[in-house]
Amino acid sequence: MAPTVVLVGAPGSGKSTIGELIAEKLKVAFTDTDQVVEEIAKKTISQIFIDDGEAAFRLLEQEVVANTIKNSTGVVSLGGGAVLNPQTRTLLKSVPTLWLEVSQKSAAARVGLAQARPVLVGNVRATLVKLLEERTPLYQEVATFSIDTSEKSTAEVLNLALEWLSNE
Repeated sequence: MAPTVVLVGAPGSGKSTIGELIAEKLKVAFTDTDQVVEEIAKKTISQIFIDDGEAAFRLLEQEVVANTIKNSTGVVSLGGGAVLNPQTRTLLKSVPTLWLEVSQKSAAARVGLAQARPVLVGNVRATLVKLLEERTPLYQEVATFSIDTSEKSTAEVLNLALEWLSNE
């Protein structure tokens, strides 16, 4: 089994929104790996960061991502930092992976104060700049296709994604 598509990108790129819409249009399941992590841990990602630390979160995230990709036939949305794991990147190269690109300005506007996003605590704009610098090469490495969502409507991004998937 393999997912129809896996979405990657920075916080605020639209992975969950676009992923749900793609799944709805294609009539397949949608899985957000961050939600799965929270269900398994029985606490929010923010609480995992506070109680157990980022390393514990990343370990659980890697297991959830691997299991989800291996067992899903639908649309999968990964947390923004999932690509930091080399095993995850290797796995992503074997499945259709859509990178939703986003500018720092657009991402900051979309995530707001980011209370539910522990990696963005503090100066959201500065943290996003750092995350984008660190992760952009990793998103590029795994992406089969990319769409810059910064200046596009949800409908435009969805249409581009569906067009790409129909040719995949």
